[in-house]
Amino acid sequence: MKIKIDVNLTPEEARAFFGLPDVGPLQEEMLAKIQEKMLAGVEGYDPLSVMQPFLPKNLQTMEAMQKAFWQAATGADTGKKKT
Repeated sequence: MKIKIDVNLTPEEARAFFGLPDVGPLQEEMLAKIQEKMLAGVEGYDPLSVMQPFLPKNLQTMEAMQKAFWQAATGADTGKKKT
């Protein structure tokens, strides 16, 4: 026996049903702040400091981020010897 139920919901209705927050206003506010800093000019604008709260602790510096990107791009392992 098969039972099929089709539910026609908008994303907003599904989010409300599952109790998830609406992050749209927060996203718009963050983008407005980033745009404001970018329009203010290059002086004093550091994209890493804007994104730092969202990055893991091991990628908090530019050097660590560059190293991670380089390792991902080159396929470098983290010191494991191949046998």
